[in-house]
Amino acid sequence: MDTQNKLQNDLLEPSYMAPYMALALQSEVQAVNACTGREDARTLMFATLDRLATEIRSSKMFIGQDLKLLVLPEYFMTSYPAGETIPQWADKACIEIDGPEYGALGKIAQDNGLYLAGNAYELDPHFEGLYFQTCFIIAPNGDTVLRYRRLNSMFAPTPHDVWDKYLDVYGMDGVFPVVDTDIGRLASLASEEILYPEIARALAMRGAEIIVHPTGEMGNMSETPKAICRKARAVENMVYMVSANCGGIAGHAMPAGATDGRSSIVDYQGRTLVESGWGQTMTAHATLDLNALRQYRRRPGMANLLARQRFEIFCETYNKCGSQTANSMLDKNGNVQVPDRKHFLAAQTRSIKGLVDRGII
Repeated sequence: MDTQNKLQNDLLEPSYMAPYMALALQSEVQAVNACTGREDARTLMFATLDRLATEIRSSKMFIGQDLKLLVLPEYFMTSYPAGETIPQWADKACIEIDGPEYGALGKIAQDNGLYLAGNAYELDPHFEGLYFQTCFIIAPNGDTVLRYRRLNSMFAPTPHDVWDKYLDVYGMDGVFPVVDTDIGRLASLASEEILYPEIARALAMRGAEIIVHPTGEMGNMSETPKAICRKARAVENMVYMVSANCGGIAGHAMPAGATDGRSSIVDYQGRTLVESGWGQTMTAHATLDLNALRQYRRRPGMANLLARQRFEIFCETYNKCGSQTANSMLDKNGNVQVPDRKHFLAAQTRSIKGLVDRGII
């Protein structure tokens, strides 16, 4: 055997991992928007956690003991702010990094022996007055092993808005976290971030094999932008995509079924392995074969899109064409400034003008 063939054969023998089941749980979200204050909201949030404990236990009993990964929808404990100011939503709906809500979620993960992924609005003591929309992954021992803060949001703070301070606290690995576990290398992104290819790419290039995607979207019968992009992100990054949408939102001004349906699992070739219909359901479960994925990633050939990348080509273009500016919520001394709702529209308007001025749009 010549040296080249031996090298290729060696690459095609990754460490073996037994296939296992993953579930995108399409559960109903109980909105806290109408709650009169923090105490009422917490009562509703813990009722949701109690219900989820039952749903998850029953789902594992039905699917089987090889269910190792479960993804919950976006903002599954609270729904999203609908006109509340940042201080109002922080007080009513945001949880603390070491708060009792994480304790309850950790117990669910422990009781069911699985990795539990989800999304919540979270306070951070380093950034007093702000909150971040956070995707988390909890290990079977109950520990939170990954915390990703949403980078693109229309009306909420992001790490980029406090960029210099965020990097000082968490570094770039905290911006694009990937955790190496006994079920593969896991990462997460939130909802509409599936539309931004750079985020998924950055996670893949840090080793992600499975991207969990808590989402809250209008899962209608058409091929929606998010449905299309789930497949695109899976193909171009050679990853599994486990995407859990809401099973409707109760107690919100919108019709209950407006954010509902089409939770799915997509494989690394863009094939939809399973997709739910509408309502509360655990039908979006399928087998993840990490051994097959790793072997596929190590095969030389046209399909190996990761190995064929030439990233240095794009550096100059990206460096020159930034639109949203960093540190928009830090003052000149690096202190956090809490914005009002007008801040977000003004920032986007400036971004659009800059793109027009440069002849990009």
